[in-house]
Amino acid sequence: MQAIMETLFDAVYLSTVIILGILMIKRSKGDTQYKLFGIMAVVLGLGDSFHLVPRAIALCTTGLDNYTYALGMGKFITSITMTVFYILLYYVWRKRYNVQGHNATTIAVYLFSLIRIILCLMPQNLWTSKDAPLSWGIYRNIPFAILGIIVIVLFYKSAKENNDKSFKYMWLTIVLSFAFYIPVVLWADVNPLIGMLMIPKTCAYVWTVLIGFNDMRKKVR
Repeated sequence: MQAIMETLFDAVYLSTVIILGILMIKRSKGDTQYKLFGIMAVVLGLGDSFHLVPRAIALCTTGLDNYTYALGMGKFITSITMTVFYILLYYVWRKRYNVQGHNATTIAVYLFSLIRIILCLMPQNLWTSKDAPLSWGIYRNIPFAILGIIVIVLFYKSAKENNDKSFKYMWLTIVLSFAFYIPVVLWADVNPLIGMLMIPKTCAYVWTVLIGFNDMRKKVR
């Protein structure tokens, strides 16, 4: 039952964000903000598929233990693509609110993204091992969390200052995604049930994409 329900959920999630992303790219009509948002959604869906598709195959066949390599490599690729996702989201913020300058913020976004990617590339992560160390899971997610906090603050302040009703909850979707993701990183290996928090985390990302898509539908005719 778990295999069927989880596979269906993941299939709906991946299809939804990729299709919405493609539609945003096609219908953006030269609006860079929405085109970036569409690319961001596609990166999210394709990146997550590297981990979720092998997981679905494993659950529906011989089990997760027989797909350790594929799952590990998928998790590694997803870690990189999620970093790219937040860089793109940062540029959505710049385009939406016509931000000029803020060079220090841009440097910080790229710096923490680079640190995150370098940490992900380190062999100590043991991505394809059944005994991947928790410590490196924490190390690589520290700069990722800081990157997330930067984007959260930017969207919260800008939406409030500009009375942006369409994007007023964008910051909250990111907060929720991290709130559900961090316990999984810390305790999922000890208590597998905590891994269920990936479901609301995924829903938070779908909400993020829907905010951009619905806003485009209202403004691009």
